[in-house]
Amino acid sequence: MNRTMITATNTLGQLQRQMDMIGQNLSNAETTGFKRREASFAELMVQNVRNQERTGMETGRLTPLGIRLGTGAKLSQAQLILSQGSLKPTGRSLDFAMTSDRQFFKVLAQDGETNAVRYTRDGAFFASPMGNGESMLVNGSGFPVLDENDNFITFSEEASNFELGDNGVLTINGANGEAEQVNLGIVSIEKPQFLSQYGSNLVGLPENLDELGVGADEVLTNVTGGARTGISMVQNSLEASNVDIGKEMTDMLNVQRSYQFQARSISLADQMMGLVNGIR
Repeated sequence: MNRTMITATNTLGQLQRQMDMIGQNLSNAETTGFKRREASFAELMVQNVRNQERTGMETGRLTPLGIRLGTGAKLSQAQLILSQGSLKPTGRSLDFAMTSDRQFFKVLAQDGETNAVRYTRDGAFFASPMGNGESMLVNGSGFPVLDENDNFITFSEEASNFELGDNGVLTINGANGEAEQVNLGIVSIEKPQFLSQYGSNLVGLPENLDELGVGADEVLTNVTGGARTGISMVQNSLEASNVDIGKEMTDMLNVQRSYQFQARSISLADQMMGLVNGIR
């Protein structure tokens, strides 16, 4: 296999990863609170061949000296884009939409026997009866919504009204006129590039966070105490995804063209090797 084939093969695999990312964005264009990812590429190791020993002959040259031989490109980062999506009024008292692009709700995701705190922008919540006269606040996947101390939010099954106050305080009014207040669990994302996407429209800390050389408190912070004055959300509305279908389709066409170019490079390299091997 010659250098052309190696370079093209390296790049093909990375282009496929970008295509998968675009496909995921498009498939979630109508998912509440979904945040798209955007790929960025970097050049792989480059070999610099010094073909001109007399540098004086290169006076006025604008490009680096020598011949640069690359080995392809790699997907260097899959950035989570936190730009605000449009708001859609729903009229449901348990629908909440964040209006600060870095704030997420906290939920307890259950994957088999494993439980982990995850984060979501999907504020479509529901009251799920627990069978003991109480209900629990859950998201659309049935995962418990957490308060600021990572506790479940429970209340009487007879709760008749929910009101969102300042600083992310949810007031739950019972049928007997009693009111209970809970602080919704909110986190602020500081470094979205370190977050991993999980199923059910959730994001969370990666499992190899220690290997990345960054602490959890550097990636996100729990919004508690006086910092809760910065919480910004509205009730009776949901946030749409921030996926721009037109942009994603344009990116997909560009990736397809790049993929075709790399595949064609492999075909041409194979033909050249066939000609060389056929010389008698």
